Amino acid sequence: MMHLLNDGTHLPPIGFGTYPLRGPSGVAAMVSAIETGYRLIDSAVNYENEAEVGQAVRACGMPREDLIVTTKVPGRFHDQAVACIEESLKTTGLEVLDLVLIHWPNPSQGRFVQAWEGLIQARERGLVRSIGVSNFTEAHLREVIAATGVTPAVNQIELHPSFIQASMRVVHQQLGIVTQSWSPLGKAQAQYDAPAVAEAAIAHGVSPAQVIVRWHLELGCLPLPKSADPGRQRENLSIFDFALTSQEVAAISALDRPDGRLFGGDPDIHEEM
Repeated sequence: MMHLLNDGTHLPPIGFGTYPLRGPSGVAAMVSAIETGYRLIDSAVNYENEAEVGQAVRACGMPREDLIVTTKVPGRFHDQAVACIEESLKTTGLEVLDLVLIHWPNPSQGRFVQAWEGLIQARERGLVRSIGVSNFTEAHLREVIAATGVTPAVNQIELHPSFIQASMRVVHQQLGIVTQSWSPLGKAQAQYDAPAVAEAAIAHGVSPAQVIVRWHLELGCLPLPKSADPGRQRENLSIFDFALTSQEVAAISALDRPDGRLFGGDPDIHEEM
């Protein structure tokens, strides 16, 4: 079930989100996730846990080539993306990063094309295997593609049953971009009690969280659930022995709301440095 990216590399169908895991307990949670079966570890400069990710990769006993390590370049380094990636390599202690994303486009700053050019350069230098973006709209995507001729392999966006991103998923399909889902369960707004989710959980003998993670897979998206609890880590990953019906997928998708974003993170307005 590996997902083929437009650069010829592959990503596993589910990854492990690491925000805000830090310190020894964060390392332990990451090692636990890898031991449970996660093979993609999603980090960012602004998570301030790249060192912990590197420690977990070295401590888990898994061959380095079997793991996908992701990080993200923050807004303050859009004009220094290559240097930022070099610093991430030092911080993690890794020789290469598997996937690097631009964390937010920060359109008022007007430097996301420059940042994308930096990611392309870093890939050409062998610092990173795959490059992509996060929180980009269709306009942002088309602007970096038009400027460079290089299409991002991934766009990591907020996506959960309250905010299903139907139009962006169509755009990604048209452009050949893989959709990764951050906050895939919906955090405090998780729709565990919604009849569409609860009834599917009963029908398949699984938890509501497992239903939602499986829903992402049915949509063709790559969810990145985060949990420090080993039991929940196993639960979130144990979604390959059942499938939702098309009716169940549609019912869960119908939970979508125009105001469904968790904190109003509209990429045209919300910016992070």
